[in-house]
Amino acid sequence: MILPYTDRSKDDIELAFAWYEKQRRGLGFEFLDCVEMSLKNILTFPEMYNLCYSNFRRALSEDSHFQYFTQSKVKKL
Repeated sequence: MILPYTDRSKDDIELAFAWYEKQRRGLGFEFLDCVEMSLKNILTFPEMYNLCYSNFRRALSEDSHFQYFTQSKVKKL
């Protein structure tokens, strides 16, 4: 499954990467690893995350201060 990024989320990740790199060289890459792990968890275990609004789920990253929102597909009976 491919998880699409919005333009806004791409911009946020790029800004955060640059900020972390200014704090300490290599920290930006640690941040990207965190993002990748969080997104893999979302794709693998989407039901693990609580619905926060309508059919949107929110995942909080443990290692960074980011929140990830995904839209759940509604199954019709």
